[in-house]
Amino acid sequence: MLQPFRCGISRGDFRQRALTKLTVINSLLGHPVLQSLHIKVGDKAELTKAFTQNDVVTFSALTGDTNALHLNEDFAKKSRFGRTIVHGVLINGLISAVLGTKMPGQGCVFLSQEIRFPAPLYTGEEVVAAAEVKRLKGSIAHISVSCKVKESGKTVMEGVVKVMVAES
Repeated sequence: MLQPFRCGISRGDFRQRALTKLTVINSLLGHPVLQSLHIKVGDKAELTKAFTQNDVVTFSALTGDTNALHLNEDFAKKSRFGRTIVHGVLINGLISAVLGTKMPGQGCVFLSQEIRFPAPLYTGEEVVAAAEVKRLKGSIAHISVSCKVKESGKTVMEGVVKVMVAES
């Protein structure tokens, strides 16, 4: 019959050593375990913006994305959208602004995203970019995000992002 392994470490000492070892390992991997996060599941933040055609032109110049759907009204009129549309990535930038300035805020790092664009955003439409913490795992926050046109409620972007939250 096998005897259970016994050592001279009390249960509390063992837990403390294991937790310390886990903390050191995770710190080496860049994922601190012991920290005080300033956010919790259910926290929400939002901001509102209306993009101008000048914003779209500036974004095109900065990125090199000169797709005529964004810049040429005559071309866009013949498309399924009927007029020029705001770049999806420019819309997504509002989510980055919410996360980096409001919640979780300064020091957070955008790790990944899974997003979709179910409808176009037109210049001049006021859009509300919203974020809500759905899950926390260590220092990683899983956040539901969306951008909706304020007047109509039309969803122009939605998805889930992961961010590393800065220690408080």
